Amino acid sequence: MTPAARVQASIDILDEILAGAPVEKALTGWARRSRFAGSKDRAAIRDHVFDALRCKRSFAARGGAETGRGLMIGAMRSLGQDLAQYFSGARYAPNSVTDAEKDRGFQTEAEALDIPEWLWPEFKASLKDEANAAAIALQGRAPVHLRVNRSRADPVEIIQCLSDEGIVAQSHPTCDTALEVTAGARKISQCNSYLEGLIELQDAASQAVTAALDLRSGMRVLDYCAGGGGKALALAARAEGVQVFAHDINPGRMADLPARAKRARAEISLLTSDQVSGQAPFDIVLVDAPCSGSGSWRRSPAGKWALTPERLLELTRIQAMILKSVAPLTADTGTIAYATCSMLSVENDAIVDSFLQEHSDWRSGFRKTWLVSHGADGFYSAHLTRN
Repeated sequence: MTPAARVQASIDILDEILAGAPVEKALTGWARRSRFAGSKDRAAIRDHVFDALRCKRSFAARGGAETGRGLMIGAMRSLGQDLAQYFSGARYAPNSVTDAEKDRGFQTEAEALDIPEWLWPEFKASLKDEANAAAIALQGRAPVHLRVNRSRADPVEIIQCLSDEGIVAQSHPTCDTALEVTAGARKISQCNSYLEGLIELQDAASQAVTAALDLRSGMRVLDYCAGGGGKALALAARAEGVQVFAHDINPGRMADLPARAKRARAEISLLTSDQVSGQAPFDIVLVDAPCSGSGSWRRSPAGKWALTPERLLELTRIQAMILKSVAPLTADTGTIAYATCSMLSVENDAIVDSFLQEHSDWRSGFRKTWLVSHGADGFYSAHLTRN
């Protein structure tokens, strides 16, 4: 496919997404209908689509309309590209840009930084001097991070093994198990280190959340909102003799966890909601609560635009409810580790402070926010213990 044909395909896919289609469904549907497209074509189009979704407001302003075509015109303008090379009206290329499709400029700071207008005050209040840097970081692509399974491998050795297979990686300062891949990322799923369970794809800040826990042999640890199980696997690899349990209110999310645990040679017991209380108490209960995902919007940009004030309020109620519900599951000398992949205070410190106000027998110690502008996803974690 020509570069112009890739732009036209991106326009078509974006129009589907703007009309309500899920991002992955729109991309997969186009690929199935377009057998002529090679792997490089599909990768380039995917990049166009995700770039446009991350920067939907600013690209729409620069392209004159919030349509697939408007977003791609805005994208090319933002990159300083010659529009005539991509919008020529030639075979498979989009039609030429008209005088009406002007760059209208940015009306607000939030539009320029691609943050929903209603959210910008909360975003700024939460991040203060880091707000602009965080918003700018969310406009770009997320780095590719790996977690080294320290129970079986050494990061330095893994870097060399990856290099031998054409994957360039380097250590990441956010966590001692984290590597950042700078070249060859598409080879990871088929490389020996991955197939042998020596590495997993996991953001560095997500790894740091588990690394901050004081794990000791003999502990019973519950990953209460396990999802795909990335943190449960990290917990199992972090210390010997720790018994790890994983639970999710939707068990289907953990469907791949047994296979991943087998590959990593980790023992993780999956629990249904009916089984959790019977296995209590736990020395550590990790709660990676459902949230806005504002710290990971680079990876899931549609979530930035789907979030509404009503949904954010609903999420804070869910977070408060979950935090209360896990307190009885925690041993008297145990720890609740509350975490979100959000940078918004309303989902983080506000939830923890509200819990402490209602539960005077608990106190908080460790609290930390990892910012997306510092080279990893945005994350938050707080450790709560009984007085």
